[in-house]
Amino acid sequence: RHIGVSNHGVSHLDRLRQIAPVASLQPPYSMFARDVEAEILPYCARHSVGVVCYSPMAKGLLTGAFTAQRAASLSQRDHRSRDPRFRSPQLEIYLAAVEQLGKIAGQLGWTTAELAIAWVLRRPEVTAAIVGSRGPDQIAQTVQAGLRVLDEATEEAVDAVLDSLDEALQSLDGIERARV
Repeated sequence: RHIGVSNHGVSHLDRLRQIAPVASLQPPYSMFARDVEAEILPYCARHSVGVVCYSPMAKGLLTGAFTAQRAASLSQRDHRSRDPRFRSPQLEIYLAAVEQLGKIAGQLGWTTAELAIAWVLRRPEVTAAIVGSRGPDQIAQTVQAGLRVLDEATEEAVDAVLDSLDEALQSLDGIERARV
């Protein structure tokens, strides 16, 4: 009855719209994967396409529990072992940003994970976020995050961290960067 697509850009959505309306889009979206903010989210808003984002925790980086030691111990079967964000020098840059985000979350009495999920859900185009969990405690945290609302000061603080992250990543001239 309804069409939902995953990982489609604006040109694909426009082509599909000529056939039938698209009800939902499933793109990656997190503090560390913000490409969809430029064109895709505004397009979805204009055309009433619901956004069900995946990987709002950036494959675990935004949990606040991921460490360099854990990254080093990832199995070759784990796709993150091949992701540039989980290898030096990017890993250290991302972990430094997570530490700063953790401080912002702590000032609110939140976890880093709650901040990351609330940040994704702050966008009116985002109708849901797919958040994985390894146990009931993580599910409870996810539910709590869905109730969190970011105020303007918190959004500005997060933006400052993300701007610094972007600058640090841009300084890695010639080094492979992850897109998702």
